[in-house]
Amino acid sequence: MKPEPASKDLQALVIGASAGAVEALLCILPSLPANYPLPVMIVVHLPPQSDSILASLLASRCQIKVKEAEDKEPVCPGTAYLAPPNYHLLVEPDFRLSLSVDDPVLYSRPSIDVLFESAADAYGNALTGVILTGANSDGARGLRAVSKAGGLALVQTPASAEASAMPKAALDACPAARALTLPQIAEVLKTELPRRLR
Repeated sequence: MKPEPASKDLQALVIGASAGAVEALLCILPSLPANYPLPVMIVVHLPPQSDSILASLLASRCQIKVKEAEDKEPVCPGTAYLAPPNYHLLVEPDFRLSLSVDDPVLYSRPSIDVLFESAADAYGNALTGVILTGANSDGARGLRAVSKAGGLALVQTPASAEASAMPKAALDACPAARALTLPQIAEVLKTELPRRLR
């Protein structure tokens, strides 16, 4: 049985993307205001041996704080946490982040499924999961876990994605998900989710 959040103020947002991720994230994250009331945890498939400049690239365009996640740091609203290259990112039951070097999932570390499933366990129905463009099926199982826990599931419309395999797999695995364009997803994240906290 999945734990229920202690308070509606513990809402959170998880995002997964692969091929085409940078452009997709730059359509969504800059629209979020500096006082955004939710934390955002993000997995992007990155080459394992490279230093990622993704956090600094996004931070330069965003009003919310953007950083690479650190092991055991508490989750804070108005901050986007990126999984570092070659580490799984998880949410612990006490709403701290943890990094893992467990085996890759669907050839990916970080894995979208690992983040989404751990976040669904921690946040229950107060979680929103978003699957964006990508060329494999990572994230489909995780989005289904978000939906099963009572959370909101959003997927980029495959026709609008640079790589359609990931959104297609997510929609197949999670029929309850809403298929939206990037501007529509941005609008839901910016306006609809914060309204739930009021």
